[in-house]
Amino acid sequence: MSSRPAAGGGRWVEVDPARLARWVDGFAERHGPPTVTTQGYGLLLTAPDGATAELHVPPGAAGISGAVADGGLADFLAAAGAPRRIGLLLARKSAVAMGVAAGEDLVVSKVDSRYVQGRTAAGGWSQHRFARRRDNQAKAALGEAVELAVRLLLPEAGTLDAVVAGGDRRTVDGILADRRLAPLAALRAERLLDVPEPRHAVLVAAVAAARAVRVLVRDPAPAD
Repeated sequence: MSSRPAAGGGRWVEVDPARLARWVDGFAERHGPPTVTTQGYGLLLTAPDGATAELHVPPGAAGISGAVADGGLADFLAAAGAPRRIGLLLARKSAVAMGVAAGEDLVVSKVDSRYVQGRTAAGGWSQHRFARRRDNQAKAALGEAVELAVRLLLPEAGTLDAVVAGGDRRTVDGILADRRLAPLAALRAERLLDVPEPRHAVLVAAVAAARAVRVLVRDPAPAD
């Protein structure tokens, strides 16, 4: 489980689906039994002391159980913990890692990298020459990433519950802009994973992050 501050107050907590029921029990023990209401993002838990927890539906879960929309906590927990088949697309300018996760297991994977020259401090004509070279390298790397997605992920599109991306948003957007990848783009979750340079170990770790339930926790206001 990881935690980080949230913009506007509170904190984001990422909870493994298998531990979500225990986490909810702990929230109730700390703040009192909460009321549960349906929201567009999932469920809102509101405790008697004013503490709240927003449980966001994880990628692909809504397609498994329509009961999530009914507002039942038990249904939410069941849907969040159900096995899902998720496509992973991690990309930065010089490297990509793609795969398919079935539940907690990474069953398909491929990592590719290509040299893209860094920025130069040189000025004048040399700076423009290096910039052109760098742009050409970046375009070639993007093209190779698109072809990899066509070969590896596109044939799996019909079996996927969601596609979760990570890394550099601009690069990911560039890959999925290819018209051939429209079936994958249609499955793309809003979540963008914050990952380092894509490598196989990073791809493996991304499986848990893609499956995690994101919870926005806000503590009760302090008493006057």
